[in-house]
Amino acid sequence: MPPIKCQGIKTKLVPFILRNIRWDGQGAWVEPFLGSGVVLFNVLPQRALACDSNPHLIRFYQATIEGRLTPRSVGEHLTREGERLAALGERHYYAVRDRFNEAGDPLDFLLLNRACFNGVMRFNRRGGFNVPFCRKTERFQQAYVTKIVNQVAALQDMMRGRQWEFRCVGWREALSGLSAEDFAYLDPPYVGRHTDYFSQWSEKDAAALAGVARELPCGFALSMWKENRYRSNDYIRRHWAFAVERTATHFYHVGPTESLRNAMVEALLVKPGYEAPLSEFPRPRTAEQMSLAFAH
Repeated sequence: MPPIKCQGIKTKLVPFILRNIRWDGQGAWVEPFLGSGVVLFNVLPQRALACDSNPHLIRFYQATIEGRLTPRSVGEHLTREGERLAALGERHYYAVRDRFNEAGDPLDFLLLNRACFNGVMRFNRRGGFNVPFCRKTERFQQAYVTKIVNQVAALQDMMRGRQWEFRCVGWREALSGLSAEDFAYLDPPYVGRHTDYFSQWSEKDAAALAGVARELPCGFALSMWKENRYRSNDYIRRHWAFAVERTATHFYHVGPTESLRNAMVEALLVKPGYEAPLSEFPRPRTAEQMSLAFAH
C-alpha cells in the first residue's frame, strides 16, 4: 500500500493488471496519471517517467526520492500534529488545511490525506484542498503512525538505485517522444463517475487520449470502468474498440458517497500484441453478483 491514498486506487487490481500485459522492461514505464503510484510501485521498472497534473502528489514523491522527506520526518510530523489533533479536534485539521493551501508542505499533504473524509482527494477551482475532516480526533495513534512510516521507508527502499523521474506535466507532454521499448500505463479519471481529483477531465479529453494512444509507438494499457449493476460505460465501445479488452470485478471502498462505493466491472484495454496470453483464472463475476456478495 502506498503512503498516499486517493479515490480509484488500484491496489487490489494490480495483480489483474500485471498478469494481462506483456512488456520486456527494456524501455521506461510511463504513467501520465500517476495518482497514488501503486501500479508503478508494483511493476518496479528500472526506468520510469511518473507524471501527474497534481503538483502536490509530484512534490511528495520528489521529496521522497530525493531524501528530503524521510521516515523519521514523517513519524515526527504525524506524531506531533496527531497530538494536536487529539487535543484541539477538527479546529486543528482545518488550521493544517489552511496552512497547506498556503505553503504546500508535503508532510501536511500526507497528514490531510490520512485525516480527511473517507480518503477522498479533492481540490477546488483555485487548487485548494477542500475535503472536510473525517471526525476521528484520535486518528494518529502510534500503530497507525508506524504503519505510514513503514510505507514511506519501503517506498524509499524500492526507489533506491532506480532511474525514476517525477514530473508535474499534462498527459500529452508525458506521452510525447516515447520509444518503441517503452510501455505506457494509462489510468485517467473515470468518465461518467467523478471529476478528476485535481484538474477537470471531460469526455472530450478522454476521446483525445484514445486518439493519442492509438498512435503511440509503444505498448500501452488503459484502466477504465466497464459496468456496474446500474449502467455500462459506452465510452469504451465508442473509442477503444481497437484494443484488446480484459475484465475483472472488484469493490470500491473509497469515494465521497455510497453510490460510488459499489461493485464494479473494470476493463483493462491493451494495445494489440502487448496482451499476455489468457490464463486459467476464474471467470469474473458480474457487478450485480459482487454487490450481492458484499451485502451478506
